Amino acid sequence: MRDFDPSLYFITDSTYCEEEEFLYRVEQALLGGATLLQLREKNKSTREYMDLADKVHAITKRYNVPLIIDDRVDVALAIDAEGVHVGASDMPVDIARRIMGDNKIVGATAKTVPWATEVYEQGADYLGVGAIFPTTTKVKTVLTSTDTLREICNAVPIPVNAIGGLNKGNIDVLHGIPIAGICVVSAIMKAEEPRVAAEELKIRAVELGLISCKNKAGERK
Repeated sequence: MRDFDPSLYFITDSTYCEEEEFLYRVEQALLGGATLLQLREKNKSTREYMDLADKVHAITKRYNVPLIIDDRVDVALAIDAEGVHVGASDMPVDIARRIMGDNKIVGATAKTVPWATEVYEQGADYLGVGAIFPTTTKVKTVLTSTDTLREICNAVPIPVNAIGGLNKGNIDVLHGIPIAGICVVSAIMKAEEPRVAAEELKIRAVELGLISCKNKAGERK
């Protein structure tokens, strides 16, 4: 598996804007310090998803930021993305790992300690845990307590990221929890200035000790 930095994990939502504006916001987020980018498209056809993924990948490669494709292993392989993220109702992690190979990133969603342990053993490289707060995205969410987040962080030896309604004004609830980073959607996608939003999020996360400039994940333990 290639190295990656999960500290500021930006998840896209193209429903907010036209393609030109969307791609602009993607690049601005990277300029602002996003370290990992997930393209999440729930309603596009395979061809539409691939087309957009190709355009996003052209941008992320310029900034040396790994592109993670949500749900779709086929799309990830087709455009040679750096990784894929699978949820509980998507392709099982062990199958995604077998198809993607050892040199790609495979992320998974976890809401309980037993499931976190299970997907780690299946080959997940990192976990997204939440939702910590209610979200404004169209993705259905179930809230996860910060206590559960802490327990998951302590249960697995891979990076764990908090996700769900997070922004610079509320991430203080994560203080003291050994997360590897934060995942955000609306905090950047809906920001007037996405580059500034990303910069401010990162600064605040560093101030709180949630992330450091040295966050890296590489070989599995």
